Amino acid sequence: MKYEILEHKADLKIRAFGKSKEELFENAMVGMFESAKYEGEGRKIKKEIKVSSLDLPSLLVDFLSEVLYLSEINHEIYHQIQFRKLTNKNIEGNLFGEKLKTIGVIIKGVTYHSLDIHQKKDKNWEATILFDI
Repeated sequence: MKYEILEHKADLKIRAFGKSKEELFENAMVGMFESAKYEGEGRKIKKEIKVSSLDLPSLLVDFLSEVLYLSEINHEIYHQIQFRKLTNKNIEGNLFGEKLKTIGVIIKGVTYHSLDIHQKKDKNWEATILFDI
């Protein structure tokens, strides 16, 4: 399972999973778009991304915020990221996706409310993220 949608009264909340930090970040991005019913039209695209932050939780929020921003200004949806670099403070890589066709729910922003990112005892990663809709 890549992610699950969690119950929330007014906003969109997901829990993403990954065997590595890379997989966790990619699944959080996919979960953000899929749970908000973003759909592509098929024209494939590639976009470079670089994000820096203070720590790992901030990096997750800043990464998802940057991806959401790129999606809005370029009318694109992203399904995959190929990392060149991922530390607790920096991301460099290429986003892959397609031109945006429709949006089900408009995501206004990625929040720090109830944010949680951690590595479990079994070494898998898990993150809970709340999106303002």
